[in-house]
Amino acid sequence: MPAPTLVVVPGSNSNSFSVAPLLRELALLGVRALAVDLPGHGFGGTWPAAYQAPQDSAALGTVPSRTAGVTVADAADHLGAVVRRAREHGPVVVAAHSRGGLPLTALVSAEPELVDRAVYLSAWCPVAATVAEYLATPEYAASALNSLPNLFAADPSQLGALRMNWRTADPDVLTALKHAMLADATDDEFFAYLALLDPDEILDPGERADLARWGSVPHTYVRLAGDTSMPPAMQDRLIGDADALTPHNRFDVHTLESSHAGFLVRPAATVEAARLLARLMESGS
Repeated sequence: MPAPTLVVVPGSNSNSFSVAPLLRELALLGVRALAVDLPGHGFGGTWPAAYQAPQDSAALGTVPSRTAGVTVADAADHLGAVVRRAREHGPVVVAAHSRGGLPLTALVSAEPELVDRAVYLSAWCPVAATVAEYLATPEYAASALNSLPNLFAADPSQLGALRMNWRTADPDVLTALKHAMLADATDDEFFAYLALLDPDEILDPGERADLARWGSVPHTYVRLAGDTSMPPAMQDRLIGDADALTPHNRFDVHTLESSHAGFLVRPAATVEAARLLARLMESGS
């Protein structure tokens, strides 16, 4: 039987650049893997001159975004096209981090036959409710993202996209960001990670999963125990809600000791995450 391919879907404002260390470790373990740049991300993203140093905050808020009007369904279509190409060589496992869970869920809900296993890495899995509904739950109230100073460089409703200024020099914002995303990293690792993030993200929050289709595909949830952005309680709520609706196909659950992005940045955590993913590929795609 051909070896499976692992397709990695980065999280919010992320791209294939930030997944490179994980892909390296997977390759060294003999796993065939690749990362997807969703529409409006990576080299296809919006990188205004006003985003550079010195910044022009007024201009940064007015430059049109390539993600304006892009939907989660569009992102799922793009992911599906990549998965179809990968399937020419054998089974495909799709692993999504954070907001990457939205196009993964949408793809499995539309074309479950494309994905042999769906892996959620502290990712949104809107099976029992929409993301908007989950944001109002007690489990999400503890998210460090709720206490972040305003990062928006433009009005999302006017821009049609979520534009963040990751290159801010505000010390209070940077302290809050590090706590929310990479509390277990060094300052150098944190700033390197910020430098890789896309300014713009898709505004559309997506829809709930199609229960019958989504529930027909084996799925794994990788909890991140040190995650303050997607608190463990929120992760457990997503797992429990999905399991209650698909008791015949419950989540296969694993836990990594990592912050929200630590497994992508910290060498030891990256190795541990790669080994886990490699075991999942071996155990049955």
